[in-house]
Amino acid sequence: QVQLVESGGGLVQAGGSLRLSCAASGRTFSSYLMGWFRQAPGKEREFVAALSSSGGRTLHADSVKDRFTISRDNTKNTVWLQMNSLKPEDTAVYSCAAKNMRGPSVAVTKYAYDYWGQGTQVTVSS
Repeated sequence: QVQLVESGGGLVQAGGSLRLSCAASGRTFSSYLMGWFRQAPGKEREFVAALSSSGGRTLHADSVKDRFTISRDNTKNTVWLQMNSLKPEDTAVYSCAAKNMRGPSVAVTKYAYDYWGQGTQVTVSS
């Protein structure tokens, strides 16, 4: 089992940057594929980015490609989401998620993940 705690959210102007962190408990973090999702008010939770257990494979949603980057450090039990060129439509609660799965797989559906953090608010002003 793993517990996830996000941090790094806040208020930023359009065009600015934020770096979200997700700290995981447990000694088997390197066995988990990780994902970031977001949910805006009145909308469904949507996929943002995912990263395989070793970090060798990444996948980003088209809406954030070339602006956001997911990364991890298994020695620090942490996954990050670097967000650049932020837009007002990026405003949402961002959550990290984990699934116990070694290998090159990534997952884009929220139903694939077993563990979730509480989320961190990102607000982008125009």
